[in-house]
Amino acid sequence: QVQLVESGGGLVQAGGSLRLSCAASGRTFSSVSKGWFRQAPGKEREFVAAINWSGIDTYYTESVKGRYTISRDNAKNTVYLQMNSLQPEDTAVYYCAARYGPRSSSGSEYPYWGQGTQVTVSS
Repeated sequence: QVQLVESGGGLVQAGGSLRLSCAASGRTFSSVSKGWFRQAPGKEREFVAAINWSGIDTYYTESVKGRYTISRDNAKNTVYLQMNSLQPEDTAVYYCAARYGPRSSSGSEYPYWGQGTQVTVSS
């Protein structure tokens, strides 16, 4: 089992930045790939970014490329999502997810999920 807890969400003006953190506990963290997903009101959950167990392999959805950076610190059992140049359309609840195996952009392949953290970007 892997337990995930997100933090770092909040209210920010357009053009601002936030860094989300996802702290993991439970089974071996270093062998786990992680993903960030988000869900805006009235919309389906969508993939944002993913990182493999070593941190070498990362993948982003097109709309956040160049603005978001996913990284991990296995010594701290934590994955980060640095979000820059935030826009109102980035407003959503952001979820951290984990899976054993390669990184994936499909939410259905992640068995472990955090409770989510709200990100609100004002115009």
